[in-house]
Amino acid sequence: MGRLDGKVTVITGGASGIGAATVRLFVQEGARVVIADLQGARGERLARDLGDDAVFFHADVSREADVRGAMALAVERFGRLDCVFNNAGYGGVTGLIEETPVDGFDETIGVLLRGVLLGMKHAAPIMKRQGAGSIISTASIAGLRAGYAPHVYSAAKAAVIHLTRSLAMELGESGVRVNCICPGGIATPIFGKALGLSPEQADETVDVMKVVLAGIQPIKRAGQPDDIAQAALWLASEESSFVNGHALVVDGGLTGGRAWEEGQTLRARLRSLLGSDPS
Repeated sequence: MGRLDGKVTVITGGASGIGAATVRLFVQEGARVVIADLQGARGERLARDLGDDAVFFHADVSREADVRGAMALAVERFGRLDCVFNNAGYGGVTGLIEETPVDGFDETIGVLLRGVLLGMKHAAPIMKRQGAGSIISTASIAGLRAGYAPHVYSAAKAAVIHLTRSLAMELGESGVRVNCICPGGIATPIFGKALGLSPEQADETVDVMKVVLAGIQPIKRAGQPDDIAQAALWLASEESSFVNGHALVVDGGLTGGRAWEEGQTLRARLRSLLGSDPS
C-alpha cells in the first residue's frame, strides 16, 4: 500500500529538480500525476518513464488558461483532483533596487506569485466539491528571512507564505488543506539557470552546488530535491490531515540562528579580549 494510493495530483514545474523528484516519489507511493511544465522534452520523457500513472501537460503557470487546463486534464484523465503542488519557479529578476526593471518584476511575480494563486484558484472549486484536498506551494526561507535571495524573489515567496495562511482559513472550512514548504539550500539546476545557462548546462552545476551548499547550515550537506519531495508527500498524505496554514521549513537548520561553532568562536574571542570568562 502506498501513502497516496488512489490520489490524483498536479505538479507544476514537474519536469526537473524538486518537481521531478516529487513526481517520481508520488507515483511510487500510488498517485497518478499530471506533470505541468514548460520543458516539453523533459516532461514527456519523465511521463514515458512512469507509464500510465503520469501524463505531461505543457503549461506556463503565469497563464491562467494553462493552469486551468492542467487541472481539467487531471479530472478528465484520472477522474478527480486530490493534491496540487504549486512548485514551478525560477530565480527571477536580480540586482540593486534602482536597477530593477519593471518588466522583470512583472515576469518574476507572474511565475512565483501569480502562478501559485492560479493553481489555488483552479484547484479550489474541484476540491471543495469533493470535500477534501491538499494544496501545497513551494515558498522559501527567503520569504521568512532577508538576505538569502534577490529582492523580488524574496518578496514573492513571503507573499506565497501569507497567501497560504489566508487561503487555509477559507478552504479549511470545506475540508481542503493549504500549506507551503520553505526550502533552504537545495542543490538543483535553478542556480545555473539564474546565471543564464541552458537547462543542460545548469544540470552540470548541481554537483558544484552540493559542495557550495554543504557548509552553510548545521547539517553538513546540501539539501536534495528528495528532501522537499518527502515533505510534499507528507503534506499530500492523510498523515498531515490536521495540518493547515503551515509553512514547513526544510533547511537543515539554516534559519535557526547563529551557528554553534560561530558562537563558540565569538566566546573564545571575548575571553581573549576581556582576559576572563564572560559568563
